[in-house]
Amino acid sequence: MRAPNFNDPPCMPGSGKSAEQLLELAGPLAGTPGAMYVERRGIPLHIAEEAGVRFAPDFGGRPAVIVAMRDRHGITALVHGRYLRTARGQNKMLTIGAGGGMVSVLDGWHAEPLIIVEGLFDALSMAACGWSCAATVGRWASWLPDVAQGRTVWLAFDSARAADAEAERYRERLRGASLLRLRPPGRSKDWNTALAKQGIPSLARWLRQTLNSGNRIAT
Repeated sequence: MRAPNFNDPPCMPGSGKSAEQLLELAGPLAGTPGAMYVERRGIPLHIAEEAGVRFAPDFGGRPAVIVAMRDRHGITALVHGRYLRTARGQNKMLTIGAGGGMVSVLDGWHAEPLIIVEGLFDALSMAACGWSCAATVGRWASWLPDVAQGRTVWLAFDSARAADAEAERYRERLRGASLLRLRPPGRSKDWNTALAKQGIPSLARWLRQTLNSGNRIAT
């Protein structure tokens, strides 16, 4: 599969700290600017905390909310950070580690059906609506075909053309699974935008009706 060429550093530039060390140094979200950030994006604080989201006041020089990306055995492979503020020319995100991990919320990739989304806040938005999922953050986990074998997999990527191209790449590699394409409803570009527009009850109802029926209008 031809995937985006991410050049994630194995350790934090400058400090040399590993993904595990960065997670250990981060603190709980409650009472921090990170809590205000996730709540401003419509995510209940307890959902983010249950997903393992933590607050790092200095993640490569800026405050960020961070989360582990784990391999199939639950071992931290990377740590992914989303910055609370960005200035012109600055990256919105930074990912540190060797690769081969995904962000899991609730039961993650163990849940049926297996729902795969792109970003951290897509995953948190799904979780706020009661759905387990795993987020790629644009990376590829080589163990995914094994755990997806024989299962129903919803490719719940964003609405952009690039996301459709990504879904096609996943179709090439997950041939042993029954694949369905799920786009955010309406004109929403991603799941967090859909959450902000519709609210949790409305989006949760739409997801329940669509996913439980296997509605192929989204394929």
